[in-house]
Amino acid sequence: MTLGAGTRLGPYEIGAPLGAGGMGEVYKARDTRLERTVAVKVLPSHLSSSEEVRQRFEREAKTISQLSHPHICALYDVGNQDGVEYLVMEYLEGETLADRLAKGPVPLEQALRYGVEMCDALDRAHRQGIVHRDLKPGNVMLTRSGVKLLDFGLAKVIAKAAAPSGVTALPTLVGSSPLTQEGTILGTFQYMAPEQLEGKDADARTDIFAFGCVLYEMASGRKAFSGASQASLISAIMSSEPAPVSTVQATSPPALDRVVKTCLAKDPDDRWQNAGDVGKELRWIAESTRGGAGAPVATARKSRREWIAWLLAGLLALGVLYLGRDLLSLRRDHPQPVHSFLVPPDGAAFRFSGDEGAPIVLSPDGERAVFGAGDTLSVLSLRSGALAALGATDGAKFPFWSPNSKSVGFFSQGKLKVIEATGGPVLTVCDAANARGGAWGADGMIVFAPDIRTGLFRVSAAGGTPVPVTGVDALRHSTHRWPFFLPDGKHFLYLAANHLKPRSDQAGIYVGSVDGKKTRRLLSAFGSPQYASGWLLLIRDSSLIGQRFDPVSFRFSGEPVRIEDDVSYDAGVWRGTFTASQNGVLAFQHGRSGAGGQLTWVDSAGRGVEKVGERSEAYGMRLSPDGRHASVVLGDPNNDVWVYDLTRGVRTRLTKDAQVILAPQWSPDSSEILFASQRAPDQFVLATVYANGAAEQKVVYTSKERMEPTDWSRDGRHVLVEKGNIGAAQIWAIPLADPAAAFALTQASNESNGQFSPDGRWVAFTSRETGRAEVYVTPLSKGGAHWQVSLRGGTQPRWSPHGQELYYLSTQGELMAASVAAAGSVFEIKNVRPLFRVNMFTGPRLGAFGYDVGADGNRFLVNAGSETGDTRVALVTHWDADLPR
Repeated sequence: MTLGAGTRLGPYEIGAPLGAGGMGEVYKARDTRLERTVAVKVLPSHLSSSEEVRQRFEREAKTISQLSHPHICALYDVGNQDGVEYLVMEYLEGETLADRLAKGPVPLEQALRYGVEMCDALDRAHRQGIVHRDLKPGNVMLTRSGVKLLDFGLAKVIAKAAAPSGVTALPTLVGSSPLTQEGTILGTFQYMAPEQLEGKDADARTDIFAFGCVLYEMASGRKAFSGASQASLISAIMSSEPAPVSTVQATSPPALDRVVKTCLAKDPDDRWQNAGDVGKELRWIAESTRGGAGAPVATARKSRREWIAWLLAGLLALGVLYLGRDLLSLRRDHPQPVHSFLVPPDGAAFRFSGDEGAPIVLSPDGERAVFGAGDTLSVLSLRSGALAALGATDGAKFPFWSPNSKSVGFFSQGKLKVIEATGGPVLTVCDAANARGGAWGADGMIVFAPDIRTGLFRVSAAGGTPVPVTGVDALRHSTHRWPFFLPDGKHFLYLAANHLKPRSDQAGIYVGSVDGKKTRRLLSAFGSPQYASGWLLLIRDSSLIGQRFDPVSFRFSGEPVRIEDDVSYDAGVWRGTFTASQNGVLAFQHGRSGAGGQLTWVDSAGRGVEKVGERSEAYGMRLSPDGRHASVVLGDPNNDVWVYDLTRGVRTRLTKDAQVILAPQWSPDSSEILFASQRAPDQFVLATVYANGAAEQKVVYTSKERMEPTDWSRDGRHVLVEKGNIGAAQIWAIPLADPAAAFALTQASNESNGQFSPDGRWVAFTSRETGRAEVYVTPLSKGGAHWQVSLRGGTQPRWSPHGQELYYLSTQGELMAASVAAAGSVFEIKNVRPLFRVNMFTGPRLGAFGYDVGADGNRFLVNAGSETGDTRVALVTHWDADLPR
């Protein structure tokens, strides 16, 4: 089917054709809703001939659309109009690898870089259970930002729709031309693994075989397998080995031969077992050959950073080996503690802190750990070291295990959800707007804190209506959170605390029961409790403390014992970052050593230019409009406003015991600072204080709902606030001349980071209306249209001083720049590009700003986090072996 220019498929207006192939025709198109250029692929007609096939296609496409990676072409939408099945994808400019290879082999440095990027993309998809099945040069686009894999996972859909089994059902034959005039086979056959040719199911190792073929072709300029007929080509793939790349290209290092040979092993068990390992090998080869060297040399001097990387990897390997050995001998007479470390997966960072964190949690049997790394949850086997991402867990926070160690509960998109630890479908259990922890009892009952200021509820893990099991005494507490089941599966520990006086003696650890009967106070404490191996564990003054505890009588014995020092405590949600299994395994994150942030001026390439002051726990940083000062929030237990003099690097305290909410904002003339604080359980105020500290606070607005100011317009007429609980807030504009006329900018209820454009006409903000944080722009009016700016996730938008660029932080931790323009009531996003990557310290909340744009637009003030603060987790086997009995 050929579509003419101007044809509409849903909201997409078809433009010029881009190409055609076995999987349909591709057109350049315009998304009339979001005003952006996209690529629309019209699929073969047989996909629309069966309702069952169409529904299966839509399900598969939805799964693929969840893939978010810089080297995978994003799938935006799927639709059907008048029998035409179509996909909407990211529009890419560049050439395919197939077109590039028509010119000859790719230079070694480029081939290795492309290979690493492809491996990163494959590894991300495989961890989410998605296999490409049709990797070939024609499905690899070369763009200015690197490679992009196309048609990811769709070959699986096409193959299913074709119905028959065996070679004739493979995607190569769907509309492709199998022979040239000379009789040489082209197309997908040349990149198929032996198991594919035999009609067997494809898995990640099948993609690795295809990748080996592509890598061979890039490096050598020749196809790995060829034949004059279909039969001879299949025979070559099944039985022959291509000549080593080093015999074809003399400058190719022998180490690359080993990588390719292992990729092309006939038996899947003999290949690399995951794409991540292949990528690591290619990175090593690239580093070893940089500077003109040929093959990697064993005696080459390694940089200090490389030795540290190898050392950490060795520690991880040793930790897994020791742990795997010790798990099999936990009953030996005299066990000794064994210490090791876990490091985050390549290209990811642990998401342990803040209200969006997913801290590490050991399974009750001590054999696995679940944690947030990058966008999703991952499960690590402590026996083998195998790591697997759990698909469909984007944005998951605060995971917890079932008592049999087979399933994981978590919170995402305002819901309590569960998933099997090996992956599979996600079950939504019930609503949980802003959860603060969950625990899974032996009878299939989950106890959880559904919101920031509630008691605890119980609900069946199979779903149902939550029932309260604790009630908050408003005179003493404002929240119950962090439940943890005791061994009987009926009683649980939890923290009760007060937001107004976080560290008062009223905060304590309690024990409750699933029947909702009388609760019992155990001790005064401020932090999440856990029980393991006969000990009640909690954080006190940055140390992990344990005390002998009888889970039946609820009585303590002996004195408290310091188990570990320098253990992380997340002040934003009042939770210690530690976890213990029931058979002597302990994991924790180190705490304040090197923690906090360092205010640093950087240029547009991310190069540090100048540091401001000393490293501290200050967060919520904002530059004054005149560029001379920066405001921050600092203090524990009460947060207050402080101001840095950027010239001298000294800071001055402006408020005292104000319990400031996150981020103060500057007046346009830099003379005042606006902040929010809580004065009573249902009283939140916006107040101003002079930046020189010469006057008391002045209240300008009050609300019964939580408020958080995010910006003050340059004309001084409006301020923006997030109104509502974290994760369920709206962006409101408050006219300072008439605060009673405040209004919500949109109708969504999961918004943050509102920022005025320099001319005050537009507001950039972050919203999770699609289930993932993205940056949008809307006019300063009620119910106006909005345009999506970010690509595959973004937060923390900031405008350039002239308003022609909008910056934001990507989910990969890169600071992005989008060129923007406004014409009347229409907002246009011209292009988006990465600037630099930096580890930003945002304090107790991941959505908080960690940077601001300098007045000249050429520098950024970044609250730079520690390079090592969040990169590893301490792991201890037999942690209780030396404790008093």
